Order: sequence, then structure tokens, then C-alpha cells
Amino acid sequence: MTWVIMIIMAFFWILLIFYSVVTIAGVWYRIKYKEPKKLAVYPSVAVLIPAHNEGIVIEETLRAMARLTYKGKLDIYLLDDNSKDETANIAKEFAKVFSRIHYISVPKGTPTGKSRVLNYGLSISQSDYFIVYDADNEPEPNALEKLVEVAEGTKNAAGAVGYVKTKNADANSLTRMIGLEFQVFQLLMQCGRWALFKLGSLAGTNMLLKRSVLEELGGYDVYALAEDAELTVRLTAAGYLLPVVPSSWTWEQEPEKVGTFIKQRTRWLTGNIYLLEKSIFDLSHWRGRTFVLSLQHVLTYLVFVLLLLFSDVFFIMSIAGYELPNTEAPLLILWFMSYIVYTGQLLSALVIDRNVTLKNVIFIFIMYFTYAQLFIILLIRSSSVYVWSRLRGKTIAWDKTRRFKVQKEELP
Repeated sequence: MTWVIMIIMAFFWILLIFYSVVTIAGVWYRIKYKEPKKLAVYPSVAVLIPAHNEGIVIEETLRAMARLTYKGKLDIYLLDDNSKDETANIAKEFAKVFSRIHYISVPKGTPTGKSRVLNYGLSISQSDYFIVYDADNEPEPNALEKLVEVAEGTKNAAGAVGYVKTKNADANSLTRMIGLEFQVFQLLMQCGRWALFKLGSLAGTNMLLKRSVLEELGGYDVYALAEDAELTVRLTAAGYLLPVVPSSWTWEQEPEKVGTFIKQRTRWLTGNIYLLEKSIFDLSHWRGRTFVLSLQHVLTYLVFVLLLLFSDVFFIMSIAGYELPNTEAPLLILWFMSYIVYTGQLLSALVIDRNVTLKNVIFIFIMYFTYAQLFIILLIRSSSVYVWSRLRGKTIAWDKTRRFKVQKEELP
């Protein structure tokens, strides 16, 4: 039992040190960051927006797309994946008014999901670069331009990655916690990995890619539920860079109900389990900088959650009066240090983002006991879904995230 405890603690300290160093590097990168230089000539870009029954949000999304400022050739493609609501009608009206907005009806096919739709969008468009936005996104007018400037100015870049912010953060406690989490994992940790290892991770939206590079790699993996993570690993293994641009913002709607959140994150985590399995049989995923990326996936989606579970068990046993195994270090420190690092990351992101309010600080201090614990449920649920689908030889169906109508006063 003592050896088991010592192994658990060793993994814990590796994770603790890794997250602490990356957080510090992310803070440093944000402080030192300088805006990219303007280009003499801007390459052509295609905006790809996969959409399935997005009538409740698509009008605001297309309004934001129409406001994009870009000095080069820009075409915006609404890729309608067999919507049954008013998505098509709304998109067609925008296409009549704005010459650079195009409505595209995507033919039926299998497997269903975002990857297949994006591959089709690439097949019907022509451009030097393409950028992906989810159907609920409202990018800042200069978001695209900044990504292109950094991609063109970075040697061997396959594109560039921006920042995803939560536009309905004030809707309830859940959306506020998601927004705070994104400040850490969608930006601060991204910046830290880029500063330390020249590693960037595609975020699924507000991500720019060079068309020729994706064609070289054979397009999107249609079986990947976490297509952004899967493509990130392939791009890194091929030697390409994905620079992080913290000043390129898009605003995104997040789940407002726990059930919707669980379904969305189950899809994300199941997709990352698929990626981990795929990496086992591909040695290129464990060499050079790609090793750091693959290790991060193991630490984030498996080790972190397991350590979270163990720290909870030790904490409950301690306060319940049970005698814990004798070790050189008190086991309760697992829980205490997990809480300190998790909370410290969130506070650092809050300060760097200039988003410090009393309400946000209070939420940060309770997130470890509430929001973070949901990831234990997510790992169990995702692992069960993935193993069951493999045993049956079935492809896991794409699960669309439910949208909500955001009130005008909640928008930034």
C-alpha cells in the first residue's frame, strides 16, 4: 500500500510542477506580448462555419462575420449540415445582402459530425488559409487579421490560434465557472506552452490553418470527436508550429445547464480518449515536441482527474477520522496542494485578463469543490461510452451542443 501511495504522490508532484511552471510562463508571455506587424499583402482566407439547427444563434454569428475587417480576399461559408430549422433561411438572407457570405448545403454522409462538414467546406472553397468558427461565435472585427499576421510572420507556422471568451458568462454560476476555466486553459496555459515549448493547441474555433498543410496531412479525421486535439497532434508531429495570439478574441456561448455541459464535455473527453488510443500505435506522437503534447493530454485528461479523485478520498478519510497509511509526507497535502495550484492558476488568469471582481474571486475559491469535481463524473462517463462503443464496434455519434438565446444585456 505504501508503494502505491508513493507512486500516486510522485505523479502528483510531476503534475504540480508542470502546471506551476506553465502557468508562470503563461503570465510572462502575456505581459511581454507585442502586437504583430502589419503585412504588405494579405493572403486569401475562407471562413468555415459548420452549422446544424443553429437558428437560435446564427443571425448574431453572421452579423459578427459581416463585421470582420480584413485587407485581403475573404469569403465566409455557412456550411449547413442538414438543418431542419430556420438556419438555411437566415443564412440565405445574409448571402443576398453580403457578397462575401455564402450559404452551402452540405450533402448527407457518414460518419456525421464537424470533421466531415469541414472536409466538405475545404473541397468547395479556394483560399491560402481557412479559419474555423463554431456557429455560436462572435469574433472581434480584427480577430482574423491578427491571426493571419502572426501566422505569416512565424517561420514554419501551420496557422495560428486565438482566444475563446464566454459571452454568456453572467447567465448563471455554471457559465461563470466555464468562463473562468477558459481564461486559464484556453489562454494562460496556451501561452505558457508556447513560451516554453513553442507548442500551440487548436481550440476548435477561432483557429487559422494553412490550406496546403491540411491537404498535405490528408484533411480532418472524420472519426475524431475532438478534431481540434487530434489535428494538433498530427500538425506538431509533422514539425509545424501553431503560434498563440492572445489578442485575437472570439465570444462563444457556453452550456447554461449541467446536463448540457456534461453531454458536451463527454464528447470532448471521449474524443481525447480516442486520441490517446490512436497515439499508442503511432510513435510519431511520442517524439520531440509532440511528446510534450501527448504527455500533456495524459496528464490533463487522465492523471489530473485520478489525482483529484485520490485527493478527495484522502481528504474525506482524514476528516472522518480514519487512519491514513504512514508515509514520509502527510497525504492530506495532496488535497491541499491541488487546491492551491488550481486556485492560483485561476487567480493569475483573472489578474492578467484584468477581470478581477469580488464575485469572480469568490467563485474561484469554491470552484475546486464544485466545478472541478464534475470532471471525475466526466472521466467515468466518457470512458464507459468509449469502451462500450469499441466493444460493439460502433462509431460514437456526434452530439450537438444545445444553444440558448442570449439576452442583449448579457453580451459584451
